Amino acid sequence: MPSHLFADRPAPQPPERDTVDALIDRTRLLRGDVDAVRRDASVIDDDDPRLRWQRALYELAVHQLDDLGDHLGQLRDGICGAPLAEPAEGATVRPPAETPAGSFLSRVGSAEWNLLTDEVSWSEELYQIFGRAPGTEALSLDELPSALLAEDQPLLTSMVTACLVDGRPIDGEFRILLPDGRMRTLHMRGEPVLDTDGCTASMWAVLRDVSRLRRGQHLVGRSRDSLRHREQLARAEHRMAVELQEAVLPPWRGSLPIPGRGVSGLDVAAHYLPSGSSELIGGDWYDALPLPDGRTLLTVGDLTGHGIPATSAMAMLLGALRGMAVAGVDPGPLMGHLNQLIECSAQPALGSAVCCRFDPGSGTLVWAQAGHPPPLLFRGGVGCPLPAPDGVLLGATSGVVYEQDRMDLLPGDVLVLHTDGLTHRDGRNTGPDALLELAPRFAQARTAQECVRIVVEELGTDERPDDACVLVARVEA
Repeated sequence: MPSHLFADRPAPQPPERDTVDALIDRTRLLRGDVDAVRRDASVIDDDDPRLRWQRALYELAVHQLDDLGDHLGQLRDGICGAPLAEPAEGATVRPPAETPAGSFLSRVGSAEWNLLTDEVSWSEELYQIFGRAPGTEALSLDELPSALLAEDQPLLTSMVTACLVDGRPIDGEFRILLPDGRMRTLHMRGEPVLDTDGCTASMWAVLRDVSRLRRGQHLVGRSRDSLRHREQLARAEHRMAVELQEAVLPPWRGSLPIPGRGVSGLDVAAHYLPSGSSELIGGDWYDALPLPDGRTLLTVGDLTGHGIPATSAMAMLLGALRGMAVAGVDPGPLMGHLNQLIECSAQPALGSAVCCRFDPGSGTLVWAQAGHPPPLLFRGGVGCPLPAPDGVLLGATSGVVYEQDRMDLLPGDVLVLHTDGLTHRDGRNTGPDALLELAPRFAQARTAQECVRIVVEELGTDERPDDACVLVARVEA
């Protein structure tokens, strides 16, 4: 049987007052630092579950430091202002501080139940905790469970029985209902007190109101669960967006074959570069499609937004673009139809695009753009952007007519199509200059894939705020 606490047990020796004062000062300093961070966090947007979780942790830390400071004050001054030890002669006596409402001392009470005389002794604080007027009859051990929630009553009965019969210390929590209907959570610690014959004479306990602490812990747990759920959804969305993008964007490289017609006259390669600052997939696309009449469609574009909405809208738009190109729609009118499609979609968005159609028989490139960087033409070691025909962003306005332009390409010419995220460097958009500087290296490259590798080596390692696509088409002899 565990050792019991006897009625004539010696009183614990009080700690050194100076030591406790030093601990109180350190606790107050730490509490002030945490509270300052908490106030800064109070202006954070409540829509972010991660920041709500962090703020809840700050609140919980402040509450626990408040309790620690009040508990240390109790060690220094004694419960209810009774000093723990007589001060030395000539020492300054500190008056006990008033117990503020809601402090540790007002949330801790003590009780003793005498089994021999049936006398019950409650401290004033315990009356406050149970919401009972001082001077009223205290609850006996048989009456105490009536103040608890029904589902917690068996727990208290088990703890009290184990204490009185088996001599086990009490250490547990239960919930009580106040006369006004409010609920409180109490933590109870107690031990049996044995007489000189080893029989249980009484039971004493300290009960602490931990309602505020448990509410803080519940808020932290709920915020943490919300954050985990949101992170799981983000990972699932990212995975679905990647799978959708990989299913839509072609994985080809090299010459584009045309069924029954040999080759298209173009050596094509492309690459997708994810954002360096976000895990979300954007609405960038690239495509090269051999058409039934022997010509080739080249296109890149970018829709606003990220994640599944952007990638699904990109898939819809790219599918429509391919269908209209196969049907023989010219690049200019094709852009107008894409603009109408975005206007009629359930989730309107803004987008930019460039659409080129190359005829290998005549070497002619017909193209149109919608608010997009123009293709870059590299010839003889020199590069320049093509003069852009008029065209506004897709989805920006209704009834827009998109112009188209014509350019003759020569064998060995390199055409580079890209989205604007490729040229965002060091927080600014450098425009086509970063790509035009690569003209001498493009002139020495023998394939479109080598040109793409050069672009990725030079621009693919930068921290871009958005994802990007690059497509290189090299005119074959």
